[in-house]
Amino acid sequence: MSKVLEIRWHGRGGQGAKTAALMLAETAAQMGKYVQGFPEYGPERMGAPILAFNRVSDKPIHIHSNVINPHIVIVLDATLLGERVTAGVPEDGVYIVNTTKTPQEVRETLNLKGGKIFTLDANQISLDTIGRVIPNTPIMGAFVKATGLMPYDEFVENVKGELEKKFKNKPGVVEGNLKAIEKAYQEVEGE
Repeated sequence: MSKVLEIRWHGRGGQGAKTAALMLAETAAQMGKYVQGFPEYGPERMGAPILAFNRVSDKPIHIHSNVINPHIVIVLDATLLGERVTAGVPEDGVYIVNTTKTPQEVRETLNLKGGKIFTLDANQISLDTIGRVIPNTPIMGAFVKATGLMPYDEFVENVKGELEKKFKNKPGVVEGNLKAIEKAYQEVEGE
């Protein structure tokens, strides 16, 4: 990876966009990458639209601003699909969307000609594996599959370590999240 890969997350407060961006940054750092992971808040309340960002590179990152032209866009809530999602994304951009729609249906909704689109029902996956709707963890499994940015096994091992730190004495939570990643990795659809 010779250039800086930029990622923009679209979600709503409480869906875990900030947490996922920070966990992705931590995991990529453990793999020897240079990273940034940070949120942008508007009104800080449950359900309000938020953005989070990542930068990943093999070399030090000297940019310190929001991500304007992301190559990868991750959408945790399909109600946010619209112009803001596609803003600044190059023609060959990658979209990973939490939805029950097919990649082709999302392409039509966003009126995209190029790029790649991946979809999965991260809400259902999280409900089945974690016990509540929190789409951030499954979407990370889809991210690994869609981008090939990092080896799956190494990613899962690093995420497991991060989850064990965050959820000490709650092995069921860690196990559920790891199952969500695995299921999403297997079920994500792309075109």
